[in-house]
Amino acid sequence: MKTSHEFTRPIGRLQIDRASVAECRSLASEISKPIEELARTQTTVSIERACLRFAGVDGVEGEGVEAVPIPNRVVDEVKETIGLERGVMIPFFHAVEQTGDVQRAAESIAAHELAPSWPAGDDYERAVAAATRAGESSVATIAAANDNRGRAIDRVGEASKPWLYLIVATGNIHEDIPQAQAAARAGADVIAVIRSTGQSLLDYVPYGATTDGFAGTFATQENFRLMRAALDEVGEELGRYIRLTNYASGLCMPEIAAMAAMERLDMMLNDCMYGIIFRDINMQRTFIDQHFSRMVHSLAGIVINTGEDNYLTTADAVAGAHSVLASQFLNERLALSAGLPEEQQGLGHAFEIDPDVPNQVALEIAHAQLIRECFPNAPLKYMPPTKHMTGNIFRGFLTDGMFNLVGALTGQDIILLGMMTEGIHTPFLSDRDLAIENANYVFGGSIALAGELRFEPDGDVERRANQVLEETRQMLAKVADIGMFAAIEAGMFADTVRTRTGGKGLSGVVVRSEDYVNPVTDLLSERLGVN
Repeated sequence: MKTSHEFTRPIGRLQIDRASVAECRSLASEISKPIEELARTQTTVSIERACLRFAGVDGVEGEGVEAVPIPNRVVDEVKETIGLERGVMIPFFHAVEQTGDVQRAAESIAAHELAPSWPAGDDYERAVAAATRAGESSVATIAAANDNRGRAIDRVGEASKPWLYLIVATGNIHEDIPQAQAAARAGADVIAVIRSTGQSLLDYVPYGATTDGFAGTFATQENFRLMRAALDEVGEELGRYIRLTNYASGLCMPEIAAMAAMERLDMMLNDCMYGIIFRDINMQRTFIDQHFSRMVHSLAGIVINTGEDNYLTTADAVAGAHSVLASQFLNERLALSAGLPEEQQGLGHAFEIDPDVPNQVALEIAHAQLIRECFPNAPLKYMPPTKHMTGNIFRGFLTDGMFNLVGALTGQDIILLGMMTEGIHTPFLSDRDLAIENANYVFGGSIALAGELRFEPDGDVERRANQVLEETRQMLAKVADIGMFAAIEAGMFADTVRTRTGGKGLSGVVVRSEDYVNPVTDLLSERLGVN
């Protein structure tokens, strides 16, 4: 049973250079401008497919491993016959006017029974009107997700913070569901269904309920629907709303964001650089896709989780601490430029300093409190130790307890539960139950200290926090000087080098022509006040 605690975000107890914080934000704004321009002037195949999905296009053509999603087939046909520079919406809704039905038009194009064409005259005006109606309906669907979530929380009750976040993913959605419900009954507030290995590299979304994922379960709309219904059911039983998380990343980031909005997911992993650095997805494709996906998340009320914790799997957690904070400032700026408010930015960081480093816990407190001070309105997501976990499960359990303690003392909103067997195997259900027990014990016994703890002026914690802040300012100044693309090419993030034209997915990027038409993106931008 989840223990109820009084949650506090402790702000203002570290004397840090607030002018440096303001300069970091200014530098991040400067760095983001070319990325924002890229998103305004280019589209991708996945953005166009996402807009078709919002319009009601679904299904697959073919069977088994030969099956191709119909949204892919329609976009590919438009790209091959008349080009995507003007977008997919007008030629598609011209086809809808000809066939009288959205799905029939999509299937006719997919089957080569109807060739996409760009209409003229009255046909063009009718296609624009139909596409606009579809865009209005799409935006209404996205906004309804937020409204429906609010009503569900009002009905069953809100979970107290911090929210305990637990991963469930067997590869089989029908096995995931009872595990997720059991986790909620044990005290988990957020259930994350991690994706099957390698799904981020697929340039299509699998279809239907799936049972054959590897080290995770495929992200599909049907899987989202099934898990959402299961968590609503157990939430009614427990009297608290259980949140559902998945991953809006990879080559289908916009489509997965669209499906998340349609099925009322609550959180999505959505980082501006994760796919570039850790999955070698082309940086242009990633930045364009994440802008669209974040507009969807904003209107749907979905909290994004960023992936800075991953930097510390390749870089040293002490020497590379400033790269985490720098990425958070960039993630914040790119989220704001897509209309996503601070209150929906679950900026990520991690407890990853080697336990053998002297003064490790004080250093972890300095890093976590600095991030809390820099982002007072963000629902921060704190990641548990992974890199230095070993086969010693007793030390692992204790290390997870220290992670929970730092999270309690520094007011972290979302706590991803650590496993004593991390790095050995996929955790057993018993390991997850012990993780919840560990968190409830530590938070129940120490969370009030978040409002009581004070730091010695110019002491170890304060000096370390200011050192990391200054290193962050210097790093962002260097990135601003050479540009974001060059910084990634220089390996400034996570010690990993990627190139502007390298990686997967660049062929799916299309420069918009002057007569590009997409009512979904236009109406989202208008609704969110995005330029």
